[in-house]
Amino acid sequence: MNFPAIKAIYVYEMKRFFRTLMESLLSPVISTTLYFVVFGAAIGSRISEVEGVSYGAFIVPGLIMLSVMTQAISNASFGIYFPKFIGTIFELLSAPVNFLEIVVGYVGAAASKALLIGVIILLTARLFVDIEVAHPVAMLAFLLLTCISFSLFGFIIGIWSENFQQLQLIPLLVITPLVFLGGAFYSISMLPPAWQTVTLFNPIVYLISGFRWAFFGVADVPVIASLAAIAGFTAICLGIVWAIFKTGYRIKS
Repeated sequence: MNFPAIKAIYVYEMKRFFRTLMESLLSPVISTTLYFVVFGAAIGSRISEVEGVSYGAFIVPGLIMLSVMTQAISNASFGIYFPKFIGTIFELLSAPVNFLEIVVGYVGAAASKALLIGVIILLTARLFVDIEVAHPVAMLAFLLLTCISFSLFGFIIGIWSENFQQLQLIPLLVITPLVFLGGAFYSISMLPPAWQTVTLFNPIVYLISGFRWAFFGVADVPVIASLAAIAGFTAICLGIVWAIFKTGYRIKS
């Protein structure tokens, strides 16, 4: 394992993040505040509790998941797409660095950024509601797995994309709607039985449910199903990344 190469990629990507630190951190804080104003104040005044948890606290795991997923995808996809766009990807491919080291560098940096933003949103949420984490180790595990898996997914999107518009296509048209429909701001038990069944086909439901269980000990689906979902998604992303580098798909051409 070429650790100096991994460090070089990782440090370069993190420096790019810290050059726009105010924009990178201020945006999710403002978004979280707006969500609390709209959902916590407006809807929370009509829904006092959900499954024994105050509504303001209940939406916190969903808010964190929404920001972490979108930020992980955005940072990882742009991180690998930009070298493709300006042509420096070929210098990287010709260097004595294998595909695993490239992935670890870019994905590790994107996951670190998403994790930092997730922690900041959690701290911001504490300004509005009292939150006690019932299972801190499980919470950290779900958060880390989500950061890593969606950074891998973003890396795939960056390789697949041929222009800047495609970088935003899947996050905006697929991920964000799935998060909103995946129980981020409500419990799926509040839906009619038929819609509950339909919602279970949304993979984001399992991630948000497991993460919420780590906070409050309540979940819409079994925790083991949530762990299986995130582990399976990570394995699929790793397999796709391996296939991309083995075939040179949209990298060597």
